[in-house]
Amino acid sequence: MTSILFPLLGYLFGSLPFSVWITRLAKGVDVRDGGSGHAGATNTIRQAGFGWGALVLILDIGKGFLPMYLAMQSNVSSTILIITAISAVVGHCFPVFAQFRGGMGLATAGGCVLAINPLSFWIAIGLLVLCVLVIRHAARASVVAGILVAPALWLLHIRDLSAWTALGVGGVIALRFLINWNRQYRELWLDREQKK
Repeated sequence: MTSILFPLLGYLFGSLPFSVWITRLAKGVDVRDGGSGHAGATNTIRQAGFGWGALVLILDIGKGFLPMYLAMQSNVSSTILIITAISAVVGHCFPVFAQFRGGMGLATAGGCVLAINPLSFWIAIGLLVLCVLVIRHAARASVVAGILVAPALWLLHIRDLSAWTALGVGGVIALRFLINWNRQYRELWLDREQKK
């Protein structure tokens, strides 16, 4: 029963569209109608401001953290834990509570990893920031970071469940972001293309 329960719980938690609800409450708009068109913290900053975006970020991390924490407390197998994490990220990307139009899954993936190993979480954050600073395009940087987190953890001799979870959720993030590879955003400094 738990082999179905926790992945389902992960998907349902991941499907909670906090950015949609909060932006609608704060500004009376659908966050997906502007900016990048995604339901996430970055686009909430674009549409409603930094404070609301920070709140969405915390909540999106939490909706990855909580189902993983509950699954870990129930002593389910490593395979179920990884599937639960993947389900939470899929839920954020394709939320049943928001017409399957969600975000990109980074914060929720981070929450899943945080529940397992906080050090792995901070390494992933550092790698993402580095990629954003170098690539200067949020979507592309996220593809690269999503792919590189698991190998980076492996090279740093962090070879626990967090590395395998990072591999699973990183694959979902990379696939989700590939559709945005050529998008050019102008709303945030980190999305600006370098002038040629």
